[in-house]
Amino acid sequence: MLALVRRIDRYSLLLVATVVFASILPCRGRVAAAFDVVTSAAIALLFFLHGAKLSRDAIVAGMTNWRLHLLVFAMTFGAFPLLGLGFSAASAYLVAPALAAGLLFLTLLPSTIQSSIAFTSMARGNVPAAVCSASASNLIGIALTPLLVAALMGIANGGVSAGQVEAIALQLLLPFVAGHLSRPLTARVVERHKAVLSLVDRGSILLVVYTAFSAAVVEGLWSRVPAWQLVVVTLLCMLLLAIVLVGTQRVARALGFDRADEIAIVFCGSKKSLASGVPMAGVLFPAAQVGAIILPLMIFHQLQLLACAVIAQRYARGTPATPPEEPVLAS
Repeated sequence: MLALVRRIDRYSLLLVATVVFASILPCRGRVAAAFDVVTSAAIALLFFLHGAKLSRDAIVAGMTNWRLHLLVFAMTFGAFPLLGLGFSAASAYLVAPALAAGLLFLTLLPSTIQSSIAFTSMARGNVPAAVCSASASNLIGIALTPLLVAALMGIANGGVSAGQVEAIALQLLLPFVAGHLSRPLTARVVERHKAVLSLVDRGSILLVVYTAFSAAVVEGLWSRVPAWQLVVVTLLCMLLLAIVLVGTQRVARALGFDRADEIAIVFCGSKKSLASGVPMAGVLFPAAQVGAIILPLMIFHQLQLLACAVIAQRYARGTPATPPEEPVLAS
């Protein structure tokens, strides 16, 4: 548990440091153009590796629990977006339009893979089902999230063009599929070098965050987003996370799922993927808006990791595992 918290803290600090560095020394002009090329390559590599890590055996092993997968899918792409519409509309009176749009955007994203599986395993839940559900959520989300953005964010962000949806397919889906099809050649390498691939994974996200925030800072991000608005967004993210954590558990129990399945539902159905969301935002939105739009996602990402670490520990101890009314940030 302590090792997990330390890893979370290190990566959280790196994300914050990247934002600070981009705020002090943003890339501009030709340097920014070069970073855009490198970032596009990093995103393609990131999704190629995600595809290469996706085990068909694990998916087949978990596929039979269709009720669990349908519930996670309904929470991820149904209940979450409905909550997002409400939160975005309410926050529009309190924060900058790009932050309000960011709150909605984060609710349209797929679930995480690594942390969903890790927390399910830590809590002694149904790991094969979590692998299948989280992987399917990401695979479906690559195609479904842009469609949801196009359908729902036209209210707040002027809509999304067919060209942007096509760009998602070319920059994200195509490398993902290519990576998965490469498994006969790459599976052993992926398994043997997990630590190196994890560095590539996280390094790609940091690069995208730096590029996005550089563009936003050059366009005057911090003059438009005062500190008090970040506090408001953080409180809204805490409330959103608390509602979803409580909701997933209550629905799972009401539908008669056993404890192991309930754990998988809570951890797969309550998360949103930073690894998918940041690259998608870079493709779907203008460069000057991306920094502000991904701010709520970055805040929500840290909160979900900290809260789920505590909840997983409670599940593992066998104590009543009711999620707190507000996410607990320390055990």
